[in-house]
Amino acid sequence: MATRVLIVGGVAGGMSAAARARRLSEGAEIVIFERGPHVSFANCGLPYYLGGEITEREKLLVQTSERLKAVHNLDVRTRAEVVAIDRTAKRIEVRDRATGMTYFERYDALVLSTGAAPLVPRVPGVERAGHFALRSLEDTDAIETWVRARGAETAVVIGGGFIGIEVAEQLKRRGLQVSVVERNPQVLKPFDPEMAAHLHTELRARGVALHLNNGLARFDAPAEGEDARASVVVLDDGTRLPADVVILGLGVRPESKLARDAGLTLGPTGGIKVDAHLRTSDPDVYAVGDAVEVTHAVTGHPALIALGGPANRQGRTAADNIFGIETTYPGTLGTAIVRVFELTAAVTGANEALLTAAGVPFEAVHLHPNSHAGYYPGAKPLALKVLFSPATGKLLGAQAVGADGADKRIDVLATALRAGMTVDEVAELELCYAPPFGSAKDPVNLAGMAAQNVRAGRVAVIQWDDVAKLDRSRVMILDVREAKERAGGAIPGSVHIPLGELRARLNELPRDMEIVAHCASGQRSYSACRVLMQNGFRCRNLAGSYKTWQAAQAGLRASRANQTPTPEA
Repeated sequence: MATRVLIVGGVAGGMSAAARARRLSEGAEIVIFERGPHVSFANCGLPYYLGGEITEREKLLVQTSERLKAVHNLDVRTRAEVVAIDRTAKRIEVRDRATGMTYFERYDALVLSTGAAPLVPRVPGVERAGHFALRSLEDTDAIETWVRARGAETAVVIGGGFIGIEVAEQLKRRGLQVSVVERNPQVLKPFDPEMAAHLHTELRARGVALHLNNGLARFDAPAEGEDARASVVVLDDGTRLPADVVILGLGVRPESKLARDAGLTLGPTGGIKVDAHLRTSDPDVYAVGDAVEVTHAVTGHPALIALGGPANRQGRTAADNIFGIETTYPGTLGTAIVRVFELTAAVTGANEALLTAAGVPFEAVHLHPNSHAGYYPGAKPLALKVLFSPATGKLLGAQAVGADGADKRIDVLATALRAGMTVDEVAELELCYAPPFGSAKDPVNLAGMAAQNVRAGRVAVIQWDDVAKLDRSRVMILDVREAKERAGGAIPGSVHIPLGELRARLNELPRDMEIVAHCASGQRSYSACRVLMQNGFRCRNLAGSYKTWQAAQAGLRASRANQTPTPEA
């Protein structure tokens, strides 16, 4: 059993490993080396401190070196950078960043929690002042100092990932004019396009300019007439965005150089390769957190998933195995959540792009239920998407966007996904119900029931992106909403027969054509399909119906045209 455990890097994975190690062994010597000044801080809270929602900087310091020594008897060394690993001698070389002196430390077990570094684009002008990544408290301090000193009024965020969107929201709340530049047609790639479209609408409604499908070309010094205290951000299409501050939110790469130089095996993603026990290719060296390559729990493929929750659990698993408790890490689902002004977006498991790339067959259902009972005040609409295996019914992934209730639905579905549940089992989950909190049939149950109907052949579905591919000489689109709903917008070329009139007007429908039915959300059009199918018609239900189709179309139009409508538009 290890008596001397060295941990390289603190924060989530490293500190979790250290605390667990101490609880398992009071006698072990545990030393943590952190190259920065803070060994334990809330890096997920940095955007909210920058925006002023978290008002006290000290609140972000989860633990101090002194507190960790007093409570857990941990030897914490900050500003101590591990520069090399000698696996033969089982020792590390450490450089004291304050003095420049180096020294060696022996280990019985070594844990690498080296994290990830921000991606910096290799474009002209990137070295100009006023460009920042956001990864540490020091980054936050530097941004705050620049914004205040320069009186910044405009910000450009490069990258529409989770950090980029959080920073954009916070800078906008702070009063800056904010633009987000994203090379892809959508923000937040873990979400499918029609789900991200809801977020595009919210961002634009709050005054955030989106430049989608448009990459970064370079950073220029401001020309005459351009007011930019940092740079003018030049996009691939020539658009020039003057910026008083630039935030680089292009994502992160694993900090795996230390492991690579030590001869440890890296995976195809560039992360440190570990087994289910979090051991590297050296049985005395473990690795956890953003630096490691994980197995995606749905696709089974190698993946880089930089999230605090998995990093914490990996640290615990590594410590267990170091001290003889055989524990395995089951892979990462990628469960994540982000607030976008008044909306919450949450995701778990695989999306369509991941499943397609992995060759995993899937089917999808869309729902638009209320967050709680519709008759109780304050109910908010929720967009919910569930992906499942058509052969086995097993859950594969889920996404939710809404003003209320997205988090708890995805938490339930993430639990069901981890448990290997089928949509049949999801339909039968017994969840909390009272009018202020939910419905007798919770959206999670409804998603399971909708998927059951698809698997049983009680209805066939068609997705929003297949509508444009339909041969209208052979397919009719039938709108079964009420007239007042249709007045607010309709799918071009659709025929309107309200559901309540459908049985009496069956003779108006062609029996030699397939019918694609839709309503607002898909529930009434499912009923329409059941009527039609039992009367000899061929019918498919538009998944998510008009709400999903409309949101997706708005997103497509904007990304293709690279337009950023104002709230008034």
